[in-house]
Amino acid sequence: MLPILAAEAARPWLPDGGATPEEQLSILTANLGRLRAEVQRVPDTAAAAAWLAGLAHDRGWTKVACHGHPLVDAVTAGLATAAWPVAAGTDFDKHGLAACDAGITACEALVAQTGSILVSSESCGGRALSILPHVHVVVARPDQVVGTLADAFELVRSRHAGRLPSMLSFITGPSRTGDIERILVLGAHGPKELLLLLVG
Repeated sequence: MLPILAAEAARPWLPDGGATPEEQLSILTANLGRLRAEVQRVPDTAAAAAWLAGLAHDRGWTKVACHGHPLVDAVTAGLATAAWPVAAGTDFDKHGLAACDAGITACEALVAQTGSILVSSESCGGRALSILPHVHVVVARPDQVVGTLADAFELVRSRHAGRLPSMLSFITGPSRTGDIERILVLGAHGPKELLLLLVG
C-alpha cells in the first residue's frame, strides 16, 4: 500500500485547513459549529473536570461510559455519576451502553479542514462507545488539531509507529439523516449531541 502524502491528498476541491495552529483551531471551531457540535475550551484538567461535573449535574446524568485514557481519567475523576469502563477488544453490553447518558472518549486527531474528529480503537475502545450513548463527549488537547485529513493520518502513523489501530473512524458532527422528506433529523443513527472539550 502506497503512503498518502499531504501534497497528494490536498485536492483542490477540499476546503482550507489553515497554515498555523491558530488558524487551524479557528477553522476547526467554525466547522464544528456549522455541524451543530459544541466546543468548550478550558485552561486545564481541573477546569475541564469542573465543567464536565457541572454538565452531568445540570442534565441529571446517572451513568456514563468512558474509555481509559490519561486525559479522560483526569477529567472524569470528579464525576458523581456511575462510570462504565469500556476497553478495546472486550465484550460489551450494547443495551447497557445505549442506556448511558453519555460516552466520554479521547481521540487521535481533530481535523480543521472538515471539522472531523478522528477516533480509533486505541482512543475510544471501538465504535460502540462513540455511537450508542445519546451524547458523545470528546476530550482533547489543542496540539491534536491538524489542518487536513492527510495530516491526521500522518499523525496516527507517527504516534503508533506505523502500526495503525484496528479501527479508525472520522466523526463529523452528531448523527444525522435527511432520508424522510429531506428533513434533517439529529441522532437517528448515533448520538444526538457531540461535545468537544478542549483542554489547554
